[in-house]
Amino acid sequence: MRPMLATPSNRVPPGDGWCHEVKWDGMRVLVDAHGGAVRVSSRTERDVTIAFPELTREAAGLTAYDDLLLDGELVVMREGKPSFKALAERFNVTNARVADQLAASAPITLMAFDVLRVLDTPVLSRPLRERRRLLEGAGLGSAWVQVPPVFEDGETLLAATTEQGIEGVVSKRWTSPYVPGRRSEDWRKIVHRRTGSYVVGGWRHETGSRDRLGALLIGTATPAGLLFRGRIGSGLAGRAGAALLPVLRGLPDEGDPFVDELPREDRLGATWVRPTLVVDIEHHGHADTGRLRQPSWRGVRHDLTVEELLRTDTEDEAGHA
Repeated sequence: MRPMLATPSNRVPPGDGWCHEVKWDGMRVLVDAHGGAVRVSSRTERDVTIAFPELTREAAGLTAYDDLLLDGELVVMREGKPSFKALAERFNVTNARVADQLAASAPITLMAFDVLRVLDTPVLSRPLRERRRLLEGAGLGSAWVQVPPVFEDGETLLAATTEQGIEGVVSKRWTSPYVPGRRSEDWRKIVHRRTGSYVVGGWRHETGSRDRLGALLIGTATPAGLLFRGRIGSGLAGRAGAALLPVLRGLPDEGDPFVDELPREDRLGATWVRPTLVVDIEHHGHADTGRLRQPSWRGVRHDLTVEELLRTDTEDEAGHA
């Protein structure tokens, strides 16, 4: 099953027919607790349980449930706020020893905001208000699993998240059913800073070096091909670039993958790659040319594929929910 998605919006919907939640800057997952075992799935239905061993341990509380399917966001907290960069290091871990080390140094918290099945009974068709009562009555709560509150006053929550530097707000209609894999007008997200998921089509070395990554050439995946969105170097210095460079070198070069003509200054010294690597970028909007303004690096999205970007149209300034 794939999670239900929210539609981007510029304002909080008014009226008492809506509830409002904090929009967490993390990784969307479905967590299936069944018969003492716990399975964690990404939004592309990939089993990522091994990367997050905290949730499978008795202390998290999930193994106590006979049958419970949760929708939520995994976050790593830093100084009281979610850190996407800290979480990104954990996306693609497949080694249990490494996962245990990261669980100790960068522990995750599951922010569970919906329940989809209880005691072998699907509750997708029930209104959100009823699903919320089931969620709050499930007795969830530990250092690794939380049920964050909902709020009646969306405008006040929006102002508070702005002041605290949190990503934004998700507003949900109380009467809405859960529609897997669909982007619905019954769920709306309002974000303070623009982020999106893009595809790497090429890269360049740092000027004067053959050992350091200088920049990525990124684009938007469309049915017609990869549309150029600019060159990104900010945030790639140091450990981030060093970790990414061998990944880029391992991708096959099949020539320029962009369907539009790149400026000479961007093409100069570029190494092209097959457009399969999805990354998250923060930016300040688009120029008239389509390029991102002041793009900066956030991390690799191992939980997303190019096909997923095409299927759900995720270039909406907030690539998570």
